[in-house]
Amino acid sequence: MSTANTTIKLFEPSPPGEAAETVVLGRYRLMRRLGAGAFGVVWMALDERLDRVVAVKRIEAHDAEMATRAEREAIAAARLNHPGIVALHEAGRDADAVYLVSELVRGKTLRERLVAGELSDRDVARIGVALCDALSHAHARGVIHRDIKPANVIIPDRFDGHAAVVKLTDFGIALIAGDDALTRTGDVVGTLAYMAPEQADGSPVSGQCDLYSLALVLYEAFSGVNPIRAPGAAATARRVGTRLPPLSQLRPELPEQICEAIDWAVQPQEDDRGSLTELRDALTESLPETDTTAGTVDAAVIEGYEQGDLLDDSEQQPLALSFSAPQRLIAAGAAAALVLAAMLALRPIADAPHLPLLWSSLCAVLAVALMPRIGALLVAAVLSAFFVVAGVPGWAVLLAAALVPTVLLLPRDPGSWLVPFLAPVLGLASLACAFPALASFSAAARQRAALAGLGFWWLALAEPIANSRLLFGELPLEAGWAGSAAAGGEVVFAIIAHGVPLVAIVWAAAAWILPSITAGRLIAVQLAAAVLWAAALVAGSVLLAELLRWPLATPQVGVLVAGAALAALVAVAAATLRENR
Repeated sequence: MSTANTTIKLFEPSPPGEAAETVVLGRYRLMRRLGAGAFGVVWMALDERLDRVVAVKRIEAHDAEMATRAEREAIAAARLNHPGIVALHEAGRDADAVYLVSELVRGKTLRERLVAGELSDRDVARIGVALCDALSHAHARGVIHRDIKPANVIIPDRFDGHAAVVKLTDFGIALIAGDDALTRTGDVVGTLAYMAPEQADGSPVSGQCDLYSLALVLYEAFSGVNPIRAPGAAATARRVGTRLPPLSQLRPELPEQICEAIDWAVQPQEDDRGSLTELRDALTESLPETDTTAGTVDAAVIEGYEQGDLLDDSEQQPLALSFSAPQRLIAAGAAAALVLAAMLALRPIADAPHLPLLWSSLCAVLAVALMPRIGALLVAAVLSAFFVVAGVPGWAVLLAAALVPTVLLLPRDPGSWLVPFLAPVLGLASLACAFPALASFSAAARQRAALAGLGFWWLALAEPIANSRLLFGELPLEAGWAGSAAAGGEVVFAIIAHGVPLVAIVWAAAAWILPSITAGRLIAVQLAAAVLWAAALVAGSVLLAELLRWPLATPQVGVLVAGAALAALVAVAAATLRENR
């Protein structure tokens, strides 16, 4: 395993007595030693043929491993032409050494600038965007870097609109498509503290390992800590693959979208990380909200954490568990409610299977609490089978219509897949309008908007099954529609045709803006703002339904008032919880 830091510190004075003014490859006059690392010595040199200053990396030819790595870097760099990647001009060798000639970047590494307290949150976000672009360029050309870390990111002292704000360097262990692997399967190369779990395991890697490492670099740049790094290599190795504390716990003032995107990108499973494009979009969209004050993260924190002083192995895991436990409990409760409601609805049907309600609910709770993704899909599959056996396949179609958009809108949050069913549960108590306020407990804006909109969608699909008014009342349907899957599909299309998705958008928008309405105020002002918000939500929903001329019954005034009152109280509770966080 290679964990050596190969950073070259620019403009490090040459050791006394070391030769300079040597000409290599027949044209490059070595002028000044810039620095050295485990991977050779770097010189500032004059290209006498083109009269320009370049950087020349010299690697001893007798070191076969280093020579192979130099050739690897040359092959990778030759495929790339991007302003965010250090450009390679030439590669060559003589009897003594291998030489890599590249552009000379005058600047400091990301690590050095962070320790010096020179970067703001907005600077870090811009650097993240530039690195996403550079890595996307490399991946599109079959090059996977495999060693993304702050020491391999150079920030130029000067740049203009046509130059990148960062330069990614050191492709010495890059994986190149179509070329022989540098290492055998099972071998591990890279820097352990920034290594993706699959890379540390010696498994085949993809561009997702670069995404993980980049997100971990940004996590550290924003928070000042790398939760994977420990005092020793063995302790660090034990942390690789663990879930990290949410970035919002360390930097609650950061834009939620940035925290959410980085938390996704550092997931242990590579299929859960999203993409470079999604990370870039989150950073770009959040730029106007980021702080421009340099040194937001205390440099002393960064330096202290480099020594492994801030966290030990016993502190890291509980942070992650404390974040996921409430979500798992809510998801398990929603699963239990769904199973209970389904079994109660099936009881009047003669052919319905007779299963103990308590046992079925307990199985649903355990399945979703232990494995949110598999558990939610399993609950839906089993219920659909029950519906078909009971002779109501139309219900199975409605359940599928409810779950499919939920999975598509919340692909990385399986713990929330069954939560929208709580909207119909509230509807049974004439409190459906409170669900958007419940959705606002989610810290991420996009997640709470998706939950609120999906809540109304599940509510509309549940009304035909409930045979009761959960909010507006079910559409006029033909008797016996539930006995046919095709008829169930027609019900779904009828609900869409009558504009249900538009009201769902109103609920989503309400949940999106709620935290900004109730934030940072006295409790009395918060309550007044929440009441106005709830009244606007109810009025907007009813008015839109009337404009669309739904063939539905007008909700009772008491139902609307009760739902709005609960929504206001929940909104204030959510605001208080966010402030306590």
